[in-house]
This record gives sequence, C-alpha cells and structure tokens, in this order.
Amino acid sequence: MAVNRVPVLKRCRSLGLDPIYLGINKKSYRELKRANKKLTEYGIQLREKQKAKFIYGVLEKPFYNYYIKAANMNGMAGENLMILLERRLDNVIFRLGFARTRKEARQIVDHKNVLVNGKCVNIPSYLIKAGDTVEIKEKCKSSQRYKDVLETTNSRLVPEWLEADKENLKGVVKQLPIRENIDVPVDEMLIVELYSK
Repeated sequence: MAVNRVPVLKRCRSLGLDPIYLGINKKSYRELKRANKKLTEYGIQLREKQKAKFIYGVLEKPFYNYYIKAANMNGMAGENLMILLERRLDNVIFRLGFARTRKEARQIVDHKNVLVNGKCVNIPSYLIKAGDTVEIKEKCKSSQRYKDVLETTNSRLVPEWLEADKENLKGVVKQLPIRENIDVPVDEMLIVELYSK
C-alpha cells in the first residue's frame, strides 16, 4: 500500500487549503503568500484534483475509478464524484464525529472496529447506502480512545444526511448526500475538465 509521508500542514499550504477540512485544528498554522506565480489552466485543474485526493485520502488510480463511475451515473459527473467520495465509510466515520481526522477514521475501519448493519467491515472505501447503520464495535465503545475522540469532536456539526448517537457511538445514514451538503472547498467541474481532455 502506498503511503503519503509529506507533512500534512506543508501539503495544506502548497494546495492553499485550510487544515480544518482535514479535522486538524492548528492554531500555529499560518497561510504563506506565494510570489505571483501565474498558474496555467491545466495547473489550476490539477490543483483541484490534488486537493480532492488529499482531503479524502485517495490515491490516483482509485480516484480515477471514482471519476469513471461518476461519469457513467445519471446527472453531472462532478457532483456524482463528490457524492461518491463523501459516501466512503472512512469519511462517514469522520463526519459522524467518531474520529478526529479522516486518517484516524481510516485506521479505525482498518482495525475492524466498525459495524455496518451489524456486520464487521474493514474496507475504508466501502460505499454506504441510505438506511445503513454504522456503529463502533461494542467491545471498543468503552475504550479511552473513543472518549478522547468524542471530547475533541463534540462541537463538530454532523451533516444533515447523517444522524449521530454519540453516546452509543452509532449513526444512521438518513439519505445519500447531495452536493449542497458537502462543505469541501473543491471545484469539481475543474476535475471533470481535466479528465475529459
């Protein structure tokens, strides 16, 4: 498995991205203004794709596969792409507030601590459906890790397409997300333009 070892804040700075979208609340982070280096049209499109890949923690090949799947679905390819990325199990765990960052959510899923509709799922890219119940395993609920996580994520807003029961570490997918529910600062139309060249 490929691992991205670039420091997170350095990557955020290079992409012009606020670390809060990754679940990192860094007070020491300050945005540096770059010299007036003009980006080409291709450079702008590439930066948007890199931003989306970095936020959701997806590598190039699976990201391209999401794009192909999104292009074959009904509706706009860009919106479908963002909805597919938002439906990933690791992202849902992050959105429910059961993990501080998406990387931590991925680790929680990898360690077989998550049940989807009562069955153990350890695939971070598993796509949830409307009506699915996502919860942390019973034996893990009492661990200090989740108490610390809930303390940290207590003030985080849960999107309206999800319903979270933080006391029982359980959540329900009320409906599939729509683009208006996704607060990620990515212009998906630029990604579509990049791939459709």
